[in-house]
Formats: sequence, structure tokens, C-alpha cells
Amino acid sequence: MNAIGQQEARVRYQLSGKAALVTGGTRGIGLTIAEHLAYSGARVTVCGRSSERGQQAVDRLKRISPDVHFVEADCGQYDDAMRAVSAASGPDGSLNLLCCAGAQGSSGPTLFHQFRPEEIEPTLTSRLMPKIYPIHAALPNLRVQGGAVLIVTTDAGRHATPGESLIGASGASLIALTKVMAREFSRWNVRVNSVALTLTSETPSWDRIFSKPSFEKNLFEKALSRFPAGRAPTAEEVAQVAIFLLASQSNQVTGQTISVNGGLSFGGW
Repeated sequence: MNAIGQQEARVRYQLSGKAALVTGGTRGIGLTIAEHLAYSGARVTVCGRSSERGQQAVDRLKRISPDVHFVEADCGQYDDAMRAVSAASGPDGSLNLLCCAGAQGSSGPTLFHQFRPEEIEPTLTSRLMPKIYPIHAALPNLRVQGGAVLIVTTDAGRHATPGESLIGASGASLIALTKVMAREFSRWNVRVNSVALTLTSETPSWDRIFSKPSFEKNLFEKALSRFPAGRAPTAEEVAQVAIFLLASQSNQVTGQTISVNGGLSFGGW
């Protein structure tokens, strides 16, 4: 983020005194969202599975704010999700903001008939549980003062894409969960929204996708040529939508999924 963007974030969103947890926050879109939270004054905890990446993330975030922390945790494991929530919560046990990012699946884009039977369940659970477990673990803490939850999911859950049957199935599940949890959690003044992504630049996934020939590379090269704006969204552009959905400026927005896809596709649910 440039100097003007930093100042805009500080002025537009005031999150001082708020405790925020970003799962999958040690790199990519999760880390960029964590930067916006730090610029806005929140106490930010990021979690991830790699202590090395965690330290790198904290070093980067501490250039913005001293009140940033890392907890090593695999949120696909419920006990780890509980530990991350505990580490991120404030002195009174409250957690105001939860962003569930990360959770790279065990399998990438694959035509359905090419999946081996033993790959199907892990492909779904590796994308779903690291998003679901932290929300369930955090709910008692979110209820203390009310707050906001943001889920980072995929536009494949809204638009049928060959090769993304199971990715789309997990994405559609998270979009449906967003709606239902928003209805249920409203009694505690906890909002729930999602951002649905397509190919996004400035991310480790982008680098991995285009690093070598593969079905996935061919799939996304076709997508890349179809963006109406002539390019894919950036991680920074995704984070700008995410911080709005976490901040009080969107207090009347809940149960919604916003596609940050550069107009690649429209419609959906």
C-alpha cells in the first residue's frame, strides 16, 4: 500500500481498541487484509501453519503497528482454532473481528472424473474446515461485544467452471453458511459476510499457478484473457473490499457475498 492509501485507511476506518484475528494471515490476501486492519488501528493477530512465515508476517506488520502478533496454528484442527482465538482475544475475552482467509486445498483444479476416490473428501474438508472451525471457536468471544466475520471464498461457488467441481462445491457451501450464520448471529450483533474471488494477482497462488505447465495454468490463462478490465484483481483491491465489510461503515451489510472478480462473471447467488 502506498502512502496515500495508508492515510486513507487510517481516516476511513477507525478500528482502535478492536481485537482482530486473521486466519491464513501470514501471506497473500490474508496478510494484505491484516495490513489494512493494522493501519486502521486494530490489535491484529495472524495465524498460520509456518512459524517462519509467521515471523516474516509480523516483521512486515510491525512496520505499521507495534500491536501485532502471530500464533502458529492449523485451523483445520479445532483445538488449534481455539488456541488462535484465545491468543487474539482482548483482556475481557472479546474478539471483535474475524477474517477467515487462506486454507489452500489439498487438490487444485481437476476434472471430476480424474479424482481418485480417496482425494474427494480431503479436497472438500481442506477448503471448508479451516474456515468453519475458527468461526465456531470464536463465536462465544464475538458475542461479548458483537463484531464482524469475513470469509474469503471462491467465485467457483457461484459460476460453474470445468475443473472446479469440488472447489465450487466448497465455495457454495461457504456462501450458504454466510447467509445462515448471518441470520443466526444477528441476535448477538455479529455480522457475517464473504468475498468471493477469482484469479487474483500479487498472491502466492498466482505465482504457483503460472510457474509451470499444468491444467490449472491453462484454465487460468483462458480466464486471464477474458477480464473486461484487461487484468485480474490484485490482493490490495480484494483487501479494500474486505476492510469495508469488517468496519462499522458496513454495519447494515450482513449475509452478503461480494464477488471481487473484475467483472469476469455476473449473476450468481
